Amino acid sequence: MSKFQKLEFYKAPQTSSYTLLPLRFTSLDQDHYVLTNLAGEYLRLKKGILADFLHHKLSNDDPSYIELRARHFLIDETSSIAPELLALKLRTKYSRLSDFTGLHLFVVTLRCEHSCPYCQVSRQSEDKLRYDMSPEIALGALDLTFRSPSPHIKIEFQGGEPLLNFDLIKYIVLEAKKRNQHSGKNLAFVITTNLALINRDILQFCREHSIQISTSLDGPQALHNANRPRPGNNSYEKTIEGIKLVREALGRDQVSALMTTTEASLHGVEEIIDEYLAQDFKGIFLRPLSPYGFAIKTKSYRAYNAERWLEFYKQGLHYIIDLNRRGIEFMEYYASTILKKMLTSEDPGYVDLTSPSGIGIGAVAYNYDGYVYASDESRMLAEMGDTTFRLGKVLENSYEEIFTSPNLLDPLEASFAYSVPMCNDCAFEPYCGADPVFHYKVQGDYVGRKPESEFCFRNMETFRFLIQAMETDTFTRQLFTKWANS
Repeated sequence: MSKFQKLEFYKAPQTSSYTLLPLRFTSLDQDHYVLTNLAGEYLRLKKGILADFLHHKLSNDDPSYIELRARHFLIDETSSIAPELLALKLRTKYSRLSDFTGLHLFVVTLRCEHSCPYCQVSRQSEDKLRYDMSPEIALGALDLTFRSPSPHIKIEFQGGEPLLNFDLIKYIVLEAKKRNQHSGKNLAFVITTNLALINRDILQFCREHSIQISTSLDGPQALHNANRPRPGNNSYEKTIEGIKLVREALGRDQVSALMTTTEASLHGVEEIIDEYLAQDFKGIFLRPLSPYGFAIKTKSYRAYNAERWLEFYKQGLHYIIDLNRRGIEFMEYYASTILKKMLTSEDPGYVDLTSPSGIGIGAVAYNYDGYVYASDESRMLAEMGDTTFRLGKVLENSYEEIFTSPNLLDPLEASFAYSVPMCNDCAFEPYCGADPVFHYKVQGDYVGRKPESEFCFRNMETFRFLIQAMETDTFTRQLFTKWANS
């Protein structure tokens, strides 16, 4: 027999005196809650431990206590500096706001030779030249662009098909670079194109001026051609040929691709991902349809609901995780954007996931006719006859008039999620956004009715999925940490 009791017998009962820091919690699964603090750090706790923690009954030698203190959910006599550290992380998170508008969208034409049924733009046929932006409007838009205090300016050319007005693109690029000799901003250019009209002369200009290319690739040949019809039924062939031309002329990483999930896509997520791998892309953005333009007129937007899209998305993410487990490096960009907010103090500034909203202060759109819109989606809404988010006109209104317009300030004020019902006590608020344009279009006001919001449902389920995947599998945790820091 042992002469002594076990060591635990002699330890005095552990009591703890701690103060809760601001936190929120939401049910994660049947047995766990997820807690988040103001800076977006999260912790998964069993329900019983959470109850002890909130009632100040948690022992200070409990492993959960140590984690809660390390992640700034509580302070005690050993961690008085925690509020200052939390404040520093919060300032870092919101530091992007002082830069103001960095992304400036120039809609140089509405003309397009494609006729995609899900198109979010009210496109026009190729011969309607009155839907082209004029040089005078372009110069006025550049005046506004260079008034932005942001040190980083990206000018993105959109349409329609912007290459149908490539002469104006050249004019804008040369004028912007001339102005930037005085402004000294970090200036970048992107052309969003279907690549059907790309040629070596265009690529020569792009190479000379470091212009990147963004295109659409919806998946394998049959799916892409069905989603994006054009004369000759060769949209896929033109896209693949264009990608090869861009890479030869500009470099492999100078072209990116974006897919849109249609009803026809829902049963082929693995094949879509395989197509991106076959074309040597390092990742994919699995995105749902948006309720604008032809997507509404052709009823494409209502072809599936949020639940069905989530099935598609989760299946795709499981497949991508499995690819990486097999040594094939590949990323899902929407997940990586969220994970950066979850696992770092950096906010990538993705417009749909910012609070206050990124409309106007993250991105702004200059339409072909000179009207300025709070976002690309705002411009699409106007093409449907609703000008709620129209901010002014480049040749008629000053920078101050445009960016202090009630059509911008009112939705921005309403979009601060920390003061929005249901958002203010949701644990996922640090990762989410407001998207007042979406909620106005679907529900008739900037805030929307959160229990009925597909935006909220889709994002909350995505956040839960990502956290559960990290917390139940070490490899996935390591992979997601790598994505967050890429």
